[in-house]
Formats: sequence, C-alpha cells, structure tokens
Amino acid sequence: MFSAVTLIAGILILLILAGVALFLLAQSKDTIEAQVNDPSSITGGNGFFSYVWPLVIGTLISSAIALLVATPFALGIALFTTHMAPRKLAPVLGYVIDLLAAIPSVVYGLWGIALAGNLTAFYLWLSKWFGWIPIFAPDANGAVSNTGRTLLTASLVLSIMILPIITSLTREIFLQTPRLQEEAALALGATRWEMIRMSVLPFGKSGIASATMLGLGRALGETMAVAMILSPGLLTASLVVSGNQTIASEIAQNFPEAAGLRLSELITVGLVLFVITLLVNMGARAIVAKTSVKGG
Repeated sequence: MFSAVTLIAGILILLILAGVALFLLAQSKDTIEAQVNDPSSITGGNGFFSYVWPLVIGTLISSAIALLVATPFALGIALFTTHMAPRKLAPVLGYVIDLLAAIPSVVYGLWGIALAGNLTAFYLWLSKWFGWIPIFAPDANGAVSNTGRTLLTASLVLSIMILPIITSLTREIFLQTPRLQEEAALALGATRWEMIRMSVLPFGKSGIASATMLGLGRALGETMAVAMILSPGLLTASLVVSGNQTIASEIAQNFPEAAGLRLSELITVGLVLFVITLLVNMGARAIVAKTSVKGG
C-alpha cells in the first residue's frame, strides 16, 4: 500500500507539471499566431522575441547578482553555526536565519523601497569612481537613479530573500559530515579551517550545489518584492540607473488589466519563465550528480 501511494504521488507530480505546461501552451496560441501573421501587433511592434528578450536578460541578471551576494554569506553562516559558534548560540542563530524565510514578499518589498532611498548616495559614489565599468555607468546626463529603485537594489533584496534557503540546506549538509573524519583531521594537526577545507566542504559539495540552485529558482520566480522595488524601463547595461525589468514583475504589473492578445502575451512570457526554471532545475540535477560522483 505504501509503495502504491508513493507511486501515485510521483505520477501526480508529473501530471501536474504536464498540465501546467499544456495550459501555458494553449493560452499562448494567440501570441504564436500573431508572431507568425502580424508581429507588429505584439507589444513593442517588433515581434514577441524583441519584447521578451530584455525581460529574460533582466531576470537572469537580477538572479545571478542575488546568488553571487547570498551564497558566500550563506556558506559562512552555515559553517559558523555548525563548527564555530558556541553550543548555546548556534541554535538561536539558526532559528533567526530560518525566520527570514517566513517573512512575506510584500514586507520585503516595503523594506526594499525604504532601502532604495538610502542607496542613492552609494550609487553616486559607484558611478563617480567606477563609472568606466558599464554596470556602474551613469545615464546620458551623468546622473544615477534619484530614487534608488534600480535592478541592483532589487537584486540585493532578492539576495536576502534566498539567504535562508541556501543557509538552511547547507547547514544540514555540514552537520552530516562524518564526525570521525573531522576528528581525524584535527588529530593529525590540522587547524579548524584546514579541517573544514579538507573534510566538511568536500563532503558537502553536492549539497552546496543543490542549495544554490534552489535559491536561484526562488530568485527567478520572485514577483511581488521585485515589482514593488524596481522602477521598470528600457534594458540598460547600468545597474544604478532606472530601467530593466524581470519576467515575474512584468506579469504582476500588467496582468490585472490585460485582455485579448495582451493577456496571451503575458501567459507566453510565463511560459518562457517556466522553460527557464525547468532548464535551471535540470542543470542543477546534472551538477549535483557530477559533484556527487567526484566527491564519492
């Protein structure tokens, strides 16, 4: 009976996934026909791909920045709570980090709006000293966003949102490191950092990869916080000026008033995000399998 229940549960997940994909494809029919017959009728007037590719780039950039910022902090917190913090302090820190995952996206969005105004001076400093780098370049008038509601601000808030996911998973992986390996390394004269580098990190490679990919999946699909923080605009390489947009926030901001072809466009954009997320998960499985084989 247990085997049958688990089999049904597994099949049900596949059916739901297939159902979502079929629904998105069916609702995208009008956009596909418009792309074939009259591309100028799609938002932007240059066809669907010209409309969607800036959204894809904005989504990937914001998620990548969030991952780059959150992963080192998550690994550091996980290592500290499992191998360095005092016994009484470690559980408290773990609970506090886990509580970050319980905060609603809307609250993160409100906090991000408040944070954006305080980052304006920092963005001015970045553009002054590092404006020769395209991602920190000012606009044509030599100015940065006067509200701070840029893609970089949204990415920083995303990094806080995915921090508890990566931290919790890596913490559990580090706790599963064989105790005998750790004690053997210390007995042979290794320092605590050398023990972590030679025993804990190699053991947790596949878990770290899984945690980061799961955090990336959360960042790709985050909607409300990004929609509240980001001041949308045309695609630009600079992260300190207004502009750029993500797929999830584009859908959230335009879906309530959409109808007809515009509604189909947004659903097709959702299909693109669905495919991207699926590819990320498939890539994550491949990375986990590869690191598991290398790490034994």
